[in-house]
Amino acid sequence: MAITGRGIRGRSKAAALRAAARAAAAFRPPGTTGQAPAASTPAAGPPRPVRHPATGGAGTVAGALSAARTAAGRLIRPDGHGRGPLAAFGALAAADLLATATRPRGAARAAKPLLMPALATHALRRRPPAGTDDTRPGTENVRADTPGGPPPALLAGLAFSTAGDTALLFDDREPAFLLGMAAFLGTQVSYTAGYVGLGALRGIARRPGPALGCLAVWAAANAALAPTLERRLRLPVAGYSLALAVMGAAALGVGGKVGAGAVSFLASDLLIGVQAAGHEFPGQEVMIMAGYLFGQYLITTGWLELA
Repeated sequence: MAITGRGIRGRSKAAALRAAARAAAAFRPPGTTGQAPAASTPAAGPPRPVRHPATGGAGTVAGALSAARTAAGRLIRPDGHGRGPLAAFGALAAADLLATATRPRGAARAAKPLLMPALATHALRRRPPAGTDDTRPGTENVRADTPGGPPPALLAGLAFSTAGDTALLFDDREPAFLLGMAAFLGTQVSYTAGYVGLGALRGIARRPGPALGCLAVWAAANAALAPTLERRLRLPVAGYSLALAVMGAAALGVGGKVGAGAVSFLASDLLIGVQAAGHEFPGQEVMIMAGYLFGQYLITTGWLELA
């Protein structure tokens, strides 16, 4: 076979290419191939939070506002079952008790006339839960979702108490003392009438002992304190204390928080009688005010629960 120059050159070129490939393989790092290296993939780690540059810290602010609205809703609710007025009553009561302990008279007692209005506000805002049926006589035509008003006798009693609280800020003057007593007489009459509507007479008929005991305490207290009072004060004090005792007896016929509140109210007024008779002791003013406030709180909240 004739060998041409082109064939020799072709074989030489092919041999050169094979030699170049072997040389390249000799210098290739171990574990690599001739393929192009794949793009490196970062190791998987914990997921990173998704950031929204457009909102920034808006999520945190929105969360704080939502929490604030929830807290406010617990104090002030459309159905009136919030605790805003009661929280105000508590703050005013604390301020007044502190003032009573330091300066029982004068401008330091400015919170005192605001105490019963706070309880009245709580009563005015409170409504029966929607969807509940009222089965009391005379309410057959009232829809279940119709909001009912607060007991008028309770509001009247709290209004008289506000007048009495204001007058007794100046109880070192006899006219103011008598005016305050007359205002609280209105409170006792209003409360007693309201308790009758809550079933006080039926409660007394079932358990007459507590009511009779309340009247017995009234008789004993008057017998002990009346001789020590000034003659012109004996009749007004006896009349007021009788109305107070009847209110207490009616409240004990209702029972529950109303009865406990009336007992606290009676104990407070008994201390006032002891003070008026000239018997004083340290902390007496604070005890009088604390018993009165606790009694009014229990009477108001207990009454609303029953009504």
